[in-house]
Order: sequence, then C-alpha cells, then structure tokens
Amino acid sequence: MTVVNIAATSSSGGGSWLSALADWLVMLMETIGPAGAAIAVGLESLFPPIPSEAVLPVAGLAASRGSFTLAEAIGWTTFGSLAGAYILYVLGRVLGAERLTRVAEKLPLMKGEDVTKTVAWFERHGSVAVFFGRMVPLFRSLISIPAGVSKMPWWKFGLLTTAGSLIWNSIFVLAGFFLGENWHIVEQYAGVFQNIVIVVVVALIAWFLFIRIRAAVRHRRESTEDAAG
Repeated sequence: MTVVNIAATSSSGGGSWLSALADWLVMLMETIGPAGAAIAVGLESLFPPIPSEAVLPVAGLAASRGSFTLAEAIGWTTFGSLAGAYILYVLGRVLGAERLTRVAEKLPLMKGEDVTKTVAWFERHGSVAVFFGRMVPLFRSLISIPAGVSKMPWWKFGLLTTAGSLIWNSIFVLAGFFLGENWHIVEQYAGVFQNIVIVVVVALIAWFLFIRIRAAVRHRRESTEDAAG
C-alpha cells in the first residue's frame, strides 16, 4: 500500500484535526521519503503544539506499509529530534544566563536570582533532566533551552538527547507500525499523559504566582508601616 493509501486510511479513522495533520504528514513522507518524518519531528521539537503522538505513529504506519523501513523511521525521527533540540540549545547559548538575569530583573514577580538558581540546579541535575525531559510532553522541547543557557557540553547534550529521543520515538513509531490503521489509539493514551503534565505545570505556575504575590503584598505592607512609623 502506498503512502497515499495510508492518508486515505487515516482520514477514514476520524475527522479530527489530528487526522488532518496525519494526512499532511504522509503526503510529506511520500514526497521526500523518511526525511519527511525527520522534518516533521524537527518541527514538533520547535513548536510543542505539534504533538509527537501524531507525528511518530504515522511514521510507523508508513513503515508498516512499505514506504520505508522501520529502522529508517526510527533513525530519521530521532535525527529530527536531535536537530530540533540543537536549534533550541543554540538559542539558549546565545541568550546566556547573564542576559536572562537582566531580563528577569525587569519582569514583575521575577528575580534575577531565579535564573541563577535554575542554572545552578541544572548544572547539578542537567543530565537527568535532558534525558528524561525528552520523554515528557511540553518539556521535550523546552528542556533544550536551559541546557544551552547552562552551557552543557554540546557532545553531552547530543548524546543524552539522542538516547532519550531514541527511546521515546521507538515506542511511538513501533506503536504505529504494529497498530497500523488503528494508530489513533495512541492518541487516547498519550493525550491523558499530556493532560496530566499540563495540569501539573499549571498548578506549579499558580503556586509560584501565589507565593510571589503574597511576598510582594507583605513587602509593600511592611514598607508602608515603616514609612508611617
């Protein structure tokens, strides 16, 4: 079955925007082969709204239909993950800790020491963060920036990113390979995991804002009392 037939199969699987994305993905893969999977995954690394749970299973689906081999699907998608991650890594290196510290000082509820503490934490735990971060939605992309800011060696970043991406990509590519036209099942389970991550992130941001606003109000009250006294 050609990749055009795969597109038709994915479209019949549902009318969601994910199916429309799958159609575009298989068209890209038909045009330039497995390199299209690398481009799609690279874009997913740069633009988190593009879900890897849509890109990777479709690459596996294409491999199951003979458009290219399973090894090519896994290899090219991992290469795409690495390329996208390096772009964000370079962005982090260009921004640098000093520049981000100056920016943080000018932002409400932020402090320059926030950047300093984050960099210090990353210097201690960056290896674990990069490796496992490649397997967590949203953080898959963002984790590359602090790696660049903290000046993690480029070769170490590349090895950790490749290892983490290879595991994550293999799981979803293999799922698409074996599920075939039923690859949409992956979306259901991956969507639950992503929603959990989003809830946790929102809760942490809300807690951070609560702490900072409470501290700002307390500081203003104490300043007022000192001025009145």
